[in-house]
Amino acid sequence: MSNIIITNLSFAYPGQDNIFTRQSIQLDTSWHLGLTGRNGRGKTTLLNLLQGKLRGDSNTTISAPVTFTYFPQAVPDAQLDAWQVVAAITDAELWQVQRELTLLGVSEDVLYRPFTTLSGGEQTKLLLAVLFADDHSFPLIDEPTNHLDRAGRKQVATYLAGKKQGYIVISHDRNFLDAATDHTLTIEKQQLVLTQGNFGAYEQAKQRRDQTEASEQAQLKKDIGRLKQTAVKKRAWSASTESDKWGDAHKFRSGSIGDKGAIGAQAARVMQKAKNLEHRMDKEITSKEALLKNVEHIDPLALDYTPDHHQVLLRATNLTLSFAGVPLFKPVTFEVKRGERVALVGPNGVGKSSLIAAILAQAAESGTVTGQSVAPFAGEITGEIDLAQSASRALVRQLYPDNLGFLPQFAETRHLNYQDLLNNLHKLGVERSVFNVPIEDMSAGQQKKVELAASMATAAAFYIWDEPLNYLDVFNQDQLIQVIQTVKPTMLVTEHDQHFIDAINAKVVTLVKA
Repeated sequence: MSNIIITNLSFAYPGQDNIFTRQSIQLDTSWHLGLTGRNGRGKTTLLNLLQGKLRGDSNTTISAPVTFTYFPQAVPDAQLDAWQVVAAITDAELWQVQRELTLLGVSEDVLYRPFTTLSGGEQTKLLLAVLFADDHSFPLIDEPTNHLDRAGRKQVATYLAGKKQGYIVISHDRNFLDAATDHTLTIEKQQLVLTQGNFGAYEQAKQRRDQTEASEQAQLKKDIGRLKQTAVKKRAWSASTESDKWGDAHKFRSGSIGDKGAIGAQAARVMQKAKNLEHRMDKEITSKEALLKNVEHIDPLALDYTPDHHQVLLRATNLTLSFAGVPLFKPVTFEVKRGERVALVGPNGVGKSSLIAAILAQAAESGTVTGQSVAPFAGEITGEIDLAQSASRALVRQLYPDNLGFLPQFAETRHLNYQDLLNNLHKLGVERSVFNVPIEDMSAGQQKKVELAASMATAAAFYIWDEPLNYLDVFNQDQLIQVIQTVKPTMLVTEHDQHFIDAINAKVVTLVKA
Protein backbone atom coordinates (compact mmCIF):
# COMPACT_ATOMS: atom_id res chain seq x y z
CA MET A 1 0.00 0.00 0.00
CA SER A 2 1.33 3.46 -0.95
CA ASN A 3 -0.08 6.96 -1.22
CA ILE A 4 -0.08 9.79 -3.70
CA ILE A 5 0.32 12.83 -1.42
CA ILE A 6 -0.79 16.28 -2.58
CA THR A 7 0.06 19.14 -0.22
CA ASN A 8 -0.94 22.82 -0.44
CA LEU A 9 -1.93 22.54 -4.08
CA SER A 10 -2.52 25.96 -5.65
CA PHE A 11 -2.69 26.41 -9.41
CA ALA A 12 -3.96 28.95 -11.93
CA TYR A 13 -3.45 29.37 -15.66
CA PRO A 14 -1.82 32.73 -16.56
CA GLY A 15 -4.24 35.61 -16.21
CA GLN A 16 -7.01 33.44 -14.71
CA ASP A 17 -8.40 32.79 -11.23
CA ASN A 18 -7.13 29.87 -9.18
CA ILE A 19 -8.49 26.44 -10.05
CA PHE A 20 -7.03 24.99 -6.83
CA THR A 21 -6.14 26.92 -3.67
CA ARG A 22 -4.19 25.29 -0.83
CA GLN A 23 -5.71 21.84 -1.30
CA SER A 24 -4.17 18.82 0.43
CA ILE A 25 -5.18 15.18 0.04
CA GLN A 26 -3.82 11.61 0.13
CA LEU A 27 -4.88 9.00 -2.45
CA ASP A 28 -4.20 5.29 -1.99
CA THR A 29 -2.67 3.80 -5.13
CA SER A 30 -4.79 0.65 -4.73
CA TRP A 31 -8.05 2.56 -5.16
CA HIS A 32 -10.21 2.48 -8.26
CA LEU A 33 -10.78 6.22 -8.03
CA GLY A 34 -13.42 8.14 -9.97
CA LEU A 35 -12.54 11.81 -10.61
CA THR A 36 -15.63 13.95 -11.13
CA GLY A 37 -16.76 17.57 -11.15
CA ARG A 38 -18.21 20.24 -13.40
CA ASN A 39 -16.58 20.94 -16.76
CA GLY A 40 -13.83 23.52 -16.40
CA ARG A 41 -13.21 22.74 -12.73
CA GLY A 42 -9.81 21.16 -13.39
CA LYS A 43 -10.15 17.38 -13.75
CA THR A 44 -7.74 17.05 -16.67
CA THR A 45 -5.60 19.80 -15.11
CA LEU A 46 -5.23 17.66 -11.98
CA LEU A 47 -4.09 14.68 -14.08
CA ASN A 48 -1.53 16.92 -15.80
CA LEU A 49 -0.30 18.16 -12.41
CA LEU A 50 0.16 14.56 -11.28
CA GLN A 51 2.18 13.81 -14.42
CA GLY A 52 4.34 16.90 -13.97
CA LYS A 53 3.13 18.47 -17.22
CA LEU A 54 1.91 21.39 -15.11
CA ARG A 55 3.25 22.70 -11.82
CA GLY A 56 1.53 24.34 -8.88
CA ASP A 57 2.89 27.37 -7.05
CA SER A 58 6.02 27.38 -4.90
CA ASN A 59 4.17 25.95 -1.86
CA THR A 60 2.76 22.97 -3.77
CA THR A 61 4.25 19.50 -3.32
CA ILE A 62 3.12 16.30 -5.03
CA SER A 63 4.71 13.04 -3.92
CA ALA A 64 3.95 9.91 -5.94
CA PRO A 65 5.63 6.50 -5.54
CA VAL A 66 4.31 5.38 -8.97
CA THR A 67 4.91 6.10 -12.65
CA PHE A 68 1.84 7.58 -14.31
CA THR A 69 0.53 6.59 -17.73
CA TYR A 70 -2.23 8.51 -19.48
CA PHE A 71 -5.24 7.60 -21.62
CA PRO A 72 -5.90 8.51 -24.39
CA GLN A 73 -2.34 8.16 -25.64
CA ALA A 74 -1.12 10.26 -28.55
CA VAL A 75 -1.14 8.16 -31.72
CA PRO A 76 1.88 9.06 -33.89
CA ASP A 77 0.33 8.03 -37.21
CA ALA A 78 -3.22 6.75 -37.48
CA GLN A 79 -2.47 5.30 -40.95
CA LEU A 80 -0.17 2.68 -39.38
CA ASP A 81 -1.42 -0.79 -38.60
CA ALA A 82 -2.65 -1.03 -35.02
CA TRP A 83 0.25 -3.29 -33.96
CA GLN A 84 2.70 -0.66 -35.22
CA VAL A 85 0.87 2.00 -33.20
CA VAL A 86 1.16 -0.28 -30.16
CA ALA A 87 4.92 -0.65 -30.70
CA ALA A 88 5.30 3.12 -30.98
CA ILE A 89 3.50 4.03 -27.73
CA THR A 90 4.45 1.29 -25.25
CA ASP A 91 7.34 -0.92 -24.21
CA ALA A 92 4.95 -3.74 -23.34
CA GLU A 93 5.10 -6.94 -25.35
CA LEU A 94 2.48 -7.52 -28.03
CA TRP A 95 1.28 -10.69 -26.29
CA GLN A 96 0.48 -8.62 -23.20
CA VAL A 97 -1.68 -6.30 -25.30
CA GLN A 98 -3.37 -9.32 -26.89
CA ARG A 99 -4.15 -10.64 -23.38
CA GLU A 100 -5.89 -7.38 -22.46
CA LEU A 101 -7.80 -7.26 -25.75
CA THR A 102 -9.19 -10.71 -25.00
CA LEU A 103 -10.37 -9.50 -21.59
CA LEU A 104 -12.05 -6.57 -23.34
CA GLY A 105 -13.80 -8.87 -25.80
CA VAL A 106 -11.91 -7.56 -28.83
CA SER A 107 -10.63 -9.85 -31.56
CA GLU A 108 -6.86 -9.85 -32.08
CA ASP A 109 -7.32 -9.16 -35.78
CA VAL A 110 -7.78 -5.46 -34.98
CA LEU A 111 -4.00 -5.38 -34.51
CA TYR A 112 -3.49 -6.06 -38.18
CA ARG A 113 -5.79 -3.36 -39.54
CA PRO A 114 -4.88 0.31 -40.06
CA PHE A 115 -5.62 2.15 -36.82
CA THR A 116 -7.70 4.77 -38.64
CA THR A 117 -10.10 2.06 -39.91
CA LEU A 118 -10.99 0.91 -36.40
CA SER A 119 -14.28 2.13 -34.94
CA GLY A 120 -14.18 4.63 -32.09
CA GLY A 121 -15.01 1.83 -29.66
CA GLU A 122 -12.27 -0.42 -31.03
CA GLN A 123 -9.71 2.37 -30.80
CA THR A 124 -10.73 3.06 -27.20
CA LYS A 125 -10.42 -0.58 -26.19
CA LEU A 126 -7.08 -0.99 -27.98
CA LEU A 127 -5.60 2.02 -26.17
CA LEU A 128 -6.96 0.76 -22.84
CA ALA A 129 -5.36 -2.63 -23.56
CA VAL A 130 -2.04 -0.88 -24.16
CA LEU A 131 -2.48 1.09 -20.93
CA PHE A 132 -3.01 -1.99 -18.77
CA ALA A 133 -0.50 -4.20 -20.56
CA ASP A 134 2.05 -2.34 -18.42
CA ASP A 135 1.01 -3.52 -14.97
CA HIS A 136 3.78 -1.59 -13.19
CA SER A 137 2.38 1.87 -13.92
CA PHE A 138 -0.55 3.81 -12.48
CA PRO A 139 -3.16 4.60 -15.17
CA LEU A 140 -4.80 8.01 -15.47
CA ILE A 141 -7.87 7.47 -17.66
CA ASP A 142 -9.51 10.57 -19.16
CA GLU A 143 -13.05 10.08 -20.53
CA PRO A 144 -12.89 6.48 -21.82
CA THR A 145 -16.65 6.32 -22.50
CA ASN A 146 -16.78 9.00 -25.22
CA HIS A 147 -16.87 6.56 -28.15
CA LEU A 148 -18.47 3.57 -26.43
CA ASP A 149 -22.04 2.39 -26.82
CA ARG A 150 -24.02 1.15 -23.83
CA ALA A 151 -22.74 -2.43 -24.14
CA GLY A 152 -19.17 -1.19 -24.61
CA ARG A 153 -19.38 1.00 -21.51
CA LYS A 154 -20.62 -1.89 -19.42
CA GLN A 155 -17.88 -4.15 -20.78
CA VAL A 156 -15.09 -1.62 -20.08
CA ALA A 157 -16.48 -0.90 -16.59
CA THR A 158 -16.41 -4.63 -15.79
CA TYR A 159 -12.88 -4.86 -17.18
CA LEU A 160 -11.65 -1.97 -15.03
CA ALA A 161 -13.39 -3.22 -11.89
CA GLY A 162 -11.57 -6.54 -12.25
CA LYS A 163 -8.14 -4.93 -12.19
CA LYS A 164 -5.97 -5.46 -9.12
CA GLN A 165 -3.97 -2.31 -9.76
CA GLY A 166 -5.36 1.10 -8.91
CA TYR A 167 -6.21 3.89 -11.32
CA ILE A 168 -7.93 7.26 -11.62
CA VAL A 169 -10.73 7.54 -14.18
CA ILE A 170 -12.69 10.60 -15.36
CA SER A 171 -16.20 10.03 -16.67
CA HIS A 172 -19.62 11.70 -16.68
CA ASP A 173 -21.50 8.39 -16.94
CA ARG A 174 -22.98 7.57 -13.52
CA ASN A 175 -23.59 3.89 -14.23
CA PHE A 176 -20.04 3.48 -15.53
CA LEU A 177 -18.55 5.15 -12.44
CA ASP A 178 -20.73 3.10 -10.10
CA ALA A 179 -19.48 -0.12 -11.70
CA ALA A 180 -15.82 0.81 -12.13
CA THR A 181 -14.88 2.75 -8.97
CA ASP A 182 -14.67 2.24 -5.21
CA HIS A 183 -13.66 5.80 -4.22
CA THR A 184 -14.68 9.18 -5.62
CA LEU A 185 -12.71 12.44 -5.73
CA THR A 186 -14.89 15.39 -6.68
CA ILE A 187 -13.70 18.88 -7.55
CA GLU A 188 -16.36 21.10 -6.03
CA LYS A 189 -16.52 24.88 -6.08
CA GLN A 190 -14.20 25.47 -3.15
CA GLN A 191 -12.47 22.17 -2.44
CA LEU A 192 -11.46 18.59 -3.26
CA VAL A 193 -13.99 16.20 -1.71
CA LEU A 194 -13.05 12.54 -1.18
CA THR A 195 -15.79 9.94 -0.70
CA GLN A 196 -15.33 6.29 0.19
CA GLY A 197 -17.51 4.56 -2.35
CA ASN A 198 -18.62 5.03 -5.95
CA PHE A 199 -20.42 7.98 -7.51
CA GLY A 200 -23.76 6.90 -6.08
CA ALA A 201 -22.22 7.03 -2.59
CA TYR A 202 -20.88 10.51 -3.32
CA GLU A 203 -24.30 11.72 -4.49
CA GLN A 204 -25.95 10.44 -1.33
CA ALA A 205 -23.29 12.06 0.85
CA LYS A 206 -23.56 15.31 -1.13
CA GLN A 207 -27.34 15.33 -0.77
CA ARG A 208 -27.02 15.02 3.02
CA ARG A 209 -24.31 17.70 3.04
CA ASP A 210 -26.39 20.01 0.85
CA GLN A 211 -29.41 19.63 3.15
CA THR A 212 -27.25 20.55 6.12
CA GLU A 213 -25.72 23.47 4.23
CA ALA A 214 -29.15 24.69 3.11
CA SER A 215 -30.34 24.96 6.70
CA GLU A 216 -27.05 26.60 7.69
CA GLN A 217 -27.42 29.09 4.83
CA ALA A 218 -30.94 29.97 5.92
CA GLN A 219 -29.69 30.62 9.45
CA LEU A 220 -26.72 32.60 8.13
CA LYS A 221 -29.02 34.84 6.11
CA LYS A 222 -31.18 35.45 9.19
CA ASP A 223 -28.08 36.24 11.24
CA ILE A 224 -26.76 38.61 8.58
CA GLY A 225 -30.10 40.42 8.40
CA ARG A 226 -30.24 40.76 12.20
CA LEU A 227 -26.64 41.96 12.37
CA LYS A 228 -27.20 44.54 9.65
CA GLN A 229 -30.27 45.89 11.46
CA THR A 230 -28.32 46.09 14.72
CA ALA A 231 -25.40 47.74 12.93
CA VAL A 232 -27.72 50.47 11.62
CA LYS A 233 -28.97 51.11 15.16
CA LYS A 234 -25.45 51.20 16.57
CA ARG A 235 -24.32 53.65 13.92
CA ALA A 236 -27.25 55.89 14.79
CA TRP A 237 -26.28 55.60 18.48
CA SER A 238 -22.68 56.49 17.62
CA ALA A 239 -23.84 59.55 15.76
CA SER A 240 -26.10 60.66 18.63
CA THR A 241 -23.27 60.07 21.12
CA GLU A 242 -21.01 62.33 19.10
CA SER A 243 -23.75 64.97 19.00
CA ASP A 244 -24.36 64.65 22.77
CA LYS A 245 -20.66 65.11 23.42
CA TRP A 246 -20.64 68.53 21.79
CA GLY A 247 -24.02 69.40 23.28
CA ASP A 248 -22.76 68.66 26.79
CA ALA A 249 -19.61 70.63 26.13
CA HIS A 250 -21.77 73.58 25.08
CA LYS A 251 -23.84 73.35 28.28
CA PHE A 252 -20.72 73.44 30.45
CA ARG A 253 -18.76 76.05 28.52
CA SER A 254 -19.22 78.46 31.44
CA GLY A 255 -18.13 75.81 33.97
CA SER A 256 -14.73 74.57 34.97
CA ILE A 257 -12.23 73.15 32.51
CA GLY A 258 -12.19 69.92 34.54
CA ASP A 259 -15.90 69.38 34.03
CA LYS A 260 -15.57 69.83 30.27
CA GLY A 261 -12.59 67.47 30.12
CA ALA A 262 -14.33 64.72 32.11
CA ILE A 263 -17.44 64.89 29.94
CA GLY A 264 -15.34 64.89 26.77
CA ALA A 265 -13.28 61.91 27.92
CA GLN A 266 -16.41 59.97 28.88
CA ALA A 267 -18.05 60.76 25.55
CA ALA A 268 -14.89 59.72 23.71
CA ARG A 269 -14.83 56.38 25.54
CA VAL A 270 -18.49 55.75 24.68
CA MET A 271 -17.78 56.75 21.11
CA GLN A 272 -14.81 54.38 20.82
CA LYS A 273 -16.86 51.56 22.33
CA ALA A 274 -19.55 52.14 19.73
CA LYS A 275 -16.95 52.21 16.93
CA ASN A 276 -15.37 48.96 18.18
CA LEU A 277 -18.79 47.30 18.27
CA GLU A 278 -19.51 48.49 14.73
CA HIS A 279 -16.17 47.12 13.54
CA ARG A 280 -16.81 43.71 15.15
CA MET A 281 -20.29 43.53 13.65
CA ASP A 282 -19.07 44.50 10.18
CA LYS A 283 -16.38 41.84 10.44
CA GLU A 284 -18.93 39.22 11.52
CA ILE A 285 -21.27 40.17 8.66
CA THR A 286 -18.41 39.91 6.14
CA SER A 287 -17.38 36.53 7.58
CA LYS A 288 -20.91 35.13 7.39
CA GLU A 289 -21.44 36.47 3.86
CA ALA A 290 -18.21 34.76 2.76
CA LEU A 291 -19.63 31.44 3.98
CA LEU A 292 -22.60 31.87 1.66
CA LYS A 293 -20.25 31.59 -1.34
CA ASN A 294 -19.45 27.95 -0.55
CA VAL A 295 -22.88 26.78 -1.72
CA GLU A 296 -23.23 26.08 -5.44
CA HIS A 297 -26.60 26.63 -7.07
CA ILE A 298 -27.50 24.93 -10.36
CA ASP A 299 -30.19 27.02 -12.05
CA PRO A 300 -32.98 25.27 -13.97
CA LEU A 301 -33.01 25.46 -17.77
CA ALA A 302 -35.92 26.66 -19.91
CA LEU A 303 -37.43 24.63 -22.77
CA ASP A 304 -39.80 26.40 -25.19
CA TYR A 305 -42.04 23.37 -25.78
CA THR A 306 -45.14 24.32 -27.78
CA PRO A 307 -47.36 21.24 -28.25
CA ASP A 308 -49.68 21.22 -31.23
CA HIS A 309 -52.84 19.30 -32.07
CA HIS A 310 -51.18 16.16 -33.49
CA GLN A 311 -51.65 13.01 -31.43
CA VAL A 312 -48.86 11.13 -33.24
CA LEU A 313 -45.86 13.15 -34.44
CA LEU A 314 -43.85 10.30 -35.95
CA ARG A 315 -44.71 6.80 -37.08
CA ALA A 316 -42.17 4.35 -38.53
CA THR A 317 -43.53 1.19 -40.13
CA ASN A 318 -41.37 -1.82 -41.10
CA LEU A 319 -38.53 0.64 -41.47
CA THR A 320 -34.94 -0.17 -42.29
CA LEU A 321 -32.09 1.70 -43.92
CA SER A 322 -29.47 0.39 -46.32
CA PHE A 323 -26.24 1.58 -47.88
CA ALA A 324 -25.13 -0.02 -51.16
CA GLY A 325 -27.85 -2.61 -50.67
CA VAL A 326 -26.61 -3.66 -47.19
CA PRO A 327 -29.25 -3.09 -44.46
CA LEU A 328 -28.12 -1.53 -41.18
CA PHE A 329 -30.78 -2.94 -38.85
CA LYS A 330 -33.73 -5.27 -38.88
CA PRO A 331 -37.08 -3.68 -39.79
CA VAL A 332 -38.55 -1.71 -36.90
CA THR A 333 -42.00 -0.27 -36.19
CA PHE A 334 -42.64 2.43 -33.59
CA GLU A 335 -44.39 5.74 -33.05
CA VAL A 336 -43.83 8.91 -31.05
CA LYS A 337 -47.01 10.30 -29.49
CA ARG A 338 -47.55 13.79 -28.15
CA GLY A 339 -45.94 14.13 -24.71
CA GLU A 340 -43.82 10.97 -25.11
CA ARG A 341 -40.06 10.57 -24.94
CA VAL A 342 -38.75 7.79 -27.20
CA ALA A 343 -35.11 6.64 -27.06
CA LEU A 344 -33.40 4.84 -29.93
CA VAL A 345 -30.80 2.45 -28.52
CA GLY A 346 -28.44 -0.12 -29.97
CA PRO A 347 -24.73 -0.81 -30.50
CA ASN A 348 -22.41 1.57 -32.33
CA GLY A 349 -22.82 1.29 -36.09
CA VAL A 350 -26.35 -0.12 -35.99
CA GLY A 351 -27.78 3.02 -37.61
CA LYS A 352 -29.29 5.19 -34.84
CA SER A 353 -27.87 8.44 -36.20
CA SER A 354 -28.64 7.32 -39.75
CA LEU A 355 -32.28 6.83 -38.74
CA ILE A 356 -32.32 10.32 -37.24
CA ALA A 357 -30.75 11.64 -40.47
CA ALA A 358 -33.44 9.96 -42.59
CA ILE A 359 -36.18 11.49 -40.42
CA LEU A 360 -34.56 14.93 -40.52
CA ALA A 361 -34.12 14.79 -44.29
CA GLN A 362 -37.85 14.22 -44.65
CA ALA A 363 -38.55 17.01 -42.14
CA ALA A 364 -36.30 19.37 -44.11
CA GLU A 365 -38.24 18.60 -47.28
CA SER A 366 -41.43 19.65 -45.50
CA GLY A 367 -39.83 22.90 -44.30
CA THR A 368 -40.47 22.22 -40.61
CA VAL A 369 -36.85 22.46 -39.44
CA THR A 370 -35.98 26.13 -39.00
CA GLY A 371 -32.51 27.60 -39.38
CA GLN A 372 -30.46 24.40 -39.13
CA SER A 373 -28.80 22.67 -42.07
CA VAL A 374 -29.95 19.11 -42.71
CA ALA A 375 -28.02 16.99 -45.19
CA PRO A 376 -29.92 14.83 -47.70
CA PHE A 377 -30.05 11.18 -46.67
CA ALA A 378 -27.63 9.23 -48.87
CA GLY A 379 -28.90 5.72 -48.18
CA GLU A 380 -31.96 3.74 -49.20
CA ILE A 381 -35.14 3.75 -47.11
CA THR A 382 -37.34 0.65 -46.94
CA GLY A 383 -40.68 0.95 -45.17
CA GLU A 384 -42.44 4.15 -44.18
CA ILE A 385 -41.62 7.29 -42.23
CA ASP A 386 -44.82 9.19 -41.49
CA LEU A 387 -44.25 12.66 -40.01
CA ALA A 388 -46.81 15.15 -38.77
CA GLN A 389 -45.72 17.57 -41.46
CA SER A 390 -46.95 20.81 -39.91
CA ALA A 391 -45.43 20.16 -36.47
CA SER A 392 -42.41 22.37 -35.78
CA ARG A 393 -39.17 20.63 -34.82
CA ALA A 394 -35.97 21.54 -32.98
CA LEU A 395 -32.77 19.54 -33.26
CA VAL A 396 -29.62 18.69 -31.42
CA ARG A 397 -27.16 17.32 -33.99
CA GLN A 398 -23.81 15.62 -33.49
CA LEU A 399 -22.26 17.91 -36.13
CA TYR A 400 -23.24 21.57 -36.56
CA PRO A 401 -20.87 23.26 -39.05
CA ASP A 402 -23.48 25.95 -39.80
CA ASN A 403 -23.30 27.33 -36.24
CA LEU A 404 -21.04 30.29 -37.04
CA GLY A 405 -20.41 33.90 -36.12
CA PHE A 406 -21.29 35.91 -33.03
CA LEU A 407 -24.25 34.98 -30.86
CA PRO A 408 -26.49 38.01 -31.67
CA GLN A 409 -26.35 37.31 -35.42
CA PHE A 410 -26.69 33.56 -34.78
CA ALA A 411 -29.86 34.16 -32.75
CA GLU A 412 -31.27 36.45 -35.42
CA THR A 413 -30.60 33.91 -38.19
CA ARG A 414 -32.26 31.14 -36.17
CA HIS A 415 -35.19 33.38 -35.14
CA LEU A 416 -34.35 32.88 -31.45
CA ASN A 417 -34.97 35.13 -28.49
CA TYR A 418 -31.41 36.31 -27.83
CA GLN A 419 -31.90 36.65 -24.07
CA ASP A 420 -33.38 33.14 -23.82
CA LEU A 421 -30.34 31.78 -25.66
CA LEU A 422 -27.90 33.59 -23.35
CA ASN A 423 -29.79 32.56 -20.21
CA ASN A 424 -29.60 28.87 -21.09
CA LEU A 425 -25.94 29.15 -22.09
CA HIS A 426 -25.07 30.80 -18.79
CA LYS A 427 -27.04 28.19 -16.83
CA LEU A 428 -25.15 25.46 -18.71
CA GLY A 429 -21.92 26.94 -17.34
CA VAL A 430 -20.70 29.02 -20.30
CA GLU A 431 -18.89 32.05 -18.92
CA ARG A 432 -20.22 35.47 -19.94
CA SER A 433 -16.82 36.35 -21.42
CA VAL A 434 -17.37 33.59 -24.01
CA PHE A 435 -20.52 35.35 -25.27
CA ASN A 436 -18.30 37.71 -27.26
CA VAL A 437 -16.37 34.92 -28.99
CA PRO A 438 -17.36 33.64 -32.48
CA ILE A 439 -19.00 30.23 -32.18
CA GLU A 440 -16.39 28.59 -34.42
CA ASP A 441 -13.66 29.77 -32.00
CA MET A 442 -15.33 28.31 -28.91
CA SER A 443 -14.24 25.00 -27.39
CA ALA A 444 -15.97 21.81 -28.54
CA GLY A 445 -17.94 21.67 -25.30
CA GLN A 446 -19.05 25.30 -25.61
CA GLN A 447 -20.12 24.75 -29.23
CA LYS A 448 -22.20 21.76 -28.12
CA LYS A 449 -23.88 23.92 -25.49
CA VAL A 450 -24.72 26.54 -28.16
CA GLU A 451 -26.43 23.81 -30.21
CA LEU A 452 -28.30 22.57 -27.14
CA ALA A 453 -29.28 26.02 -25.85
CA ALA A 454 -30.50 27.02 -29.32
CA SER A 455 -32.68 23.92 -29.53
CA MET A 456 -34.19 24.63 -26.11
CA ALA A 457 -34.87 28.26 -27.07
CA THR A 458 -36.72 27.15 -30.22
CA ALA A 459 -40.50 27.02 -29.97
CA ALA A 460 -41.20 23.47 -31.12
CA ALA A 461 -43.72 20.68 -30.85
CA PHE A 462 -41.16 17.91 -31.41
CA TYR A 463 -37.53 17.78 -30.22
CA ILE A 464 -35.14 15.42 -32.03
CA TRP A 465 -31.84 15.11 -30.15
CA ASP A 466 -28.91 12.98 -31.34
CA GLU A 467 -26.62 12.17 -28.35
CA PRO A 468 -27.32 15.37 -26.40
CA LEU A 469 -25.07 14.43 -23.45
CA ASN A 470 -21.78 14.58 -25.37
CA TYR A 471 -19.42 17.03 -23.57
CA LEU A 472 -21.87 17.58 -20.69
CA ASP A 473 -20.93 17.00 -17.06
CA VAL A 474 -23.29 15.30 -14.59
CA PHE A 475 -24.58 18.67 -13.35
CA ASN A 476 -25.58 19.67 -16.89
CA GLN A 477 -27.15 16.24 -17.33
CA ASP A 478 -29.20 16.80 -14.16
CA GLN A 479 -30.34 20.17 -15.55
CA LEU A 480 -31.54 18.51 -18.76
CA ILE A 481 -33.27 15.74 -16.84
CA GLN A 482 -35.00 18.27 -14.58
CA VAL A 483 -36.37 20.41 -17.42
CA ILE A 484 -37.54 17.35 -19.38
CA GLN A 485 -39.22 15.88 -16.31
CA THR A 486 -40.94 19.22 -15.67
CA VAL A 487 -42.00 20.16 -19.20
CA LYS A 488 -42.60 16.61 -20.55
CA PRO A 489 -41.93 17.48 -24.21
CA THR A 490 -42.42 15.22 -27.19
CA MET A 491 -38.94 13.94 -27.93
CA LEU A 492 -37.00 11.42 -30.00
CA VAL A 493 -33.48 10.93 -28.63
CA THR A 494 -30.43 8.73 -29.16
CA GLU A 495 -28.21 8.30 -26.12
CA HIS A 496 -25.89 5.69 -24.57
CA ASP A 497 -26.41 6.86 -20.98
CA GLN A 498 -28.92 4.53 -19.33
CA HIS A 499 -29.43 6.81 -16.33
CA PHE A 500 -30.60 9.62 -18.63
CA ILE A 501 -32.96 7.34 -20.55
CA ASP A 502 -34.51 6.04 -17.32
CA ALA A 503 -34.73 9.48 -15.71
CA ILE A 504 -36.68 11.07 -18.59
CA ASN A 505 -39.05 8.08 -18.62
CA ALA A 506 -38.32 7.28 -22.26
CA LYS A 507 -39.94 4.46 -24.18
CA VAL A 508 -37.06 2.39 -25.60
CA VAL A 509 -36.85 1.30 -29.24
CA THR A 510 -33.94 -1.10 -29.78
CA LEU A 511 -32.30 -1.35 -33.18
CA VAL A 512 -30.87 -4.81 -33.94
CA LYS A 513 -28.14 -5.33 -36.53
CA ALA A 514 -29.43 -6.93 -39.71
